[in-house]
Amino acid sequence: MDRILAAAKTIATARRSRAPLKALPKDIVPRDEAEGYRVQRAVHDLLRGQAGSLVGYKIGCTSAVMQEYLNISHPCGGGVFEKVVHDSGARLQVTDYVHVGVECEIAVRLARNLAAGEAPFTAEWVAEAIEAYCPAIEIVDDRYVKWETLGAPTLIADDFFAAGCVLGEAVPRISGLNPLHVTGRAIVNGEEAGRGSGADVLGHPHNALAWLANHLAAEGKGLHAGQIVLTGSLVKTVWLKAGDSVVMELDGLGTVEATFT
Repeated sequence: MDRILAAAKTIATARRSRAPLKALPKDIVPRDEAEGYRVQRAVHDLLRGQAGSLVGYKIGCTSAVMQEYLNISHPCGGGVFEKVVHDSGARLQVTDYVHVGVECEIAVRLARNLAAGEAPFTAEWVAEAIEAYCPAIEIVDDRYVKWETLGAPTLIADDFFAAGCVLGEAVPRISGLNPLHVTGRAIVNGEEAGRGSGADVLGHPHNALAWLANHLAAEGKGLHAGQIVLTGSLVKTVWLKAGDSVVMELDGLGTVEATFT
């Protein structure tokens, strides 16, 4: 536990000060992904006072384009905190991040709990727990000296680039929307910067949600009614500069926008 807490304190301190994180010392670096998630939980405890309560999760590496980009062949999860969830139209400051980027996502809000004891979960099962879908901008932060050298366990420990989200208007699941067929476009300063579909997210965004529910259940944890889950990017990350205006258009789901000043 001393190693876990030492790693968590190093990561939390870097995030609070917006200092690029270097490779962790060999005596505290997470040895594997399971240990990375243990560090992540300790980081959440340390950041709660600054970032607010944990209101959901993000899932990374759910599409081929992101797995290729990050050179990680499987999904990874991170936390989403109350104070970094914004409404569409938000004006955000680039100085609040080390190197801010955005991703085009289908978010879900849960209507009921998915308790650990109910596992294993299927895509069909978790679909019934969804209250609504939202068009989303996931905000990511390259807060590392060189992320390519850190490895998945350390990136997981630091919430896998998570830095918040911007949510558009919710569409109830009972409306009949099938996220499989949603096409998303990332538009920056009026120019298309990426395009993808719900089918790119592990074959279906519900598969990603089932992965997360089963992953948490393996740790004895569950998902809870009202929580938000960002199911994974439809496009490759778009890195921003000050003054950039971002719009994500998701056919059938709506739009969401933000400006980074």
